[in-house]
Amino acid sequence: MPRPHLYLLATLAIAFGLSRISDRIDPYHLDVLIGVGINVILAVSLNLVNGYTGQFSLGHAGFMSVGAYLTAAVTVFLGPRLLGADGGTAFYQGAIFLAALIAGGCGAALAGLAVGIPSLRLKGDYLALVTLGFGEIIRVIFQNFEPLGGALGLNGIPAFTTIFWVLAFVGLAFFVVTSLINSTYGRGFLATHDDEIASEAVGLNTTRYKIVAFVIGAFFAGTAGGLYGHFKMTITPTGFDFTKSIEIVVMVILGGMGNTLGVILAAILLTLLPEILRPVAEYRMIIYSLMLIVLMLARPQGLFNFKLSKAKS
Repeated sequence: MPRPHLYLLATLAIAFGLSRISDRIDPYHLDVLIGVGINVILAVSLNLVNGYTGQFSLGHAGFMSVGAYLTAAVTVFLGPRLLGADGGTAFYQGAIFLAALIAGGCGAALAGLAVGIPSLRLKGDYLALVTLGFGEIIRVIFQNFEPLGGALGLNGIPAFTTIFWVLAFVGLAFFVVTSLINSTYGRGFLATHDDEIASEAVGLNTTRYKIVAFVIGAFFAGTAGGLYGHFKMTITPTGFDFTKSIEIVVMVILGGMGNTLGVILAAILLTLLPEILRPVAEYRMIIYSLMLIVLMLARPQGLFNFKLSKAKS
């Protein structure tokens, strides 16, 4: 199979090509495509934690919110000072947006580290409850932090998110996760997933591997949050609640835990499905929920159980 860097280059080429013709694409279709890309980043990043490392995090939306708010804070409060009254050129806007996304991702990674160090010594249901609690703590902090809008949220966020930025980070997330899992170091994640006790018996520091996975997953969740905020141009704490975390977890489970390609396809399917069901809007969520139940009963191992690449033993 092609190596991960070839997929990254192909994704960047597609992103550049679509960005050149984006003004000729129907705005509705473009919005849906951007939403798909953001969900793919979220699902791929959570799959590193839940799928490959064998943990069960329910706080991914919390890290997404950290990235969304920090990225927006940079562009809303610092951006105008750097760009000037005329708004600056497209190049400078892109440079500031990239710096803001990295800052948001790093802030989310630090939050992941702060959550991971005390909680990842736990396992199973206990870890799920702790990460859920931390995700809610993060949401409530933003809900009561008035400089960033408090409960009313942060408005006036510039519309910097384009199809290029979204697909570029989709390619980057895929490249990082796939390269990491197929590396020598990545065997530690797989060993932690397969048998944590046996891994510790042969000298692996499984807690360190879990924290690394948590930090990397949180970083990409933060960049997805930054892209989301500059796509919607407004963010509120309620947009990053427990329901959002469950939505991301469902994508990972439906795609097949530890299956990057399957998770990507599940994220695409679950983002498009509500749009396809718009003609029956009053029954949309009922049909959507019933389809999820049927799919999980029929395919408990995941709807897409094939693998794009397999680590060598």
